[in-house]
Amino acid sequence: MRGWLLRILAVLGVGAMMWTAGLFAFAGRVERSTPAPPPAAADGVVALTGHSDERIAAAMRLLQQNKARRMLISGVAPHVTRDQLQMLTGVGKQTFDCCVDLGFTAENTAGNAVETAEWARAKGYTTLILVTADYHMPRARLELRAAMPEAKIIPYPVATGALDAPRWWKTQLGAQRMILEYCKYLAVLARETVLGVGPKPAPPAAAPATH
Repeated sequence: MRGWLLRILAVLGVGAMMWTAGLFAFAGRVERSTPAPPPAAADGVVALTGHSDERIAAAMRLLQQNKARRMLISGVAPHVTRDQLQMLTGVGKQTFDCCVDLGFTAENTAGNAVETAEWARAKGYTTLILVTADYHMPRARLELRAAMPEAKIIPYPVATGALDAPRWWKTQLGAQRMILEYCKYLAVLARETVLGVGPKPAPPAAAPATH
């Protein structure tokens, strides 16, 4: 009995060490991801809403630099209007109305992936610049790859000031955010590695028959 207990404790100890090593590797990846280099031009650029408006601002700068033809803001709250977002970005109304689309259906990262895939396929886009927070980028890329495996995804992570990636463990907020995101990333990675059942957009409606 004691031997079995020692083996279980040993396995748990090894698992804890592997988890901790993975956490610090994940945090290092996040730290090194910013500042992001200028991305190659793509069909579209997608900004995922979140804790900071900098994601939208960064995506808008890429659009203005002609890095993409159109922009999607995914995960917009239902009460937010186009005029409010246009004022937030600081760009002219003509540019915003011309080239920016809003997605209101996504409520989480998996929803962002489905919303983005539906938008990109409707536009015929196969290359996308993905803009989100640095710590969120690994999981967001996994979800978008699951929803749209045929697309080329170009990551453009944005540094999160409240996280302070180089010293994330020094504050309660930084530690909580990094650890929680690492756990979510592991869950999505395991899901796709074992089952491959990530978010899939609904199939497009069939075209009406013609006679």
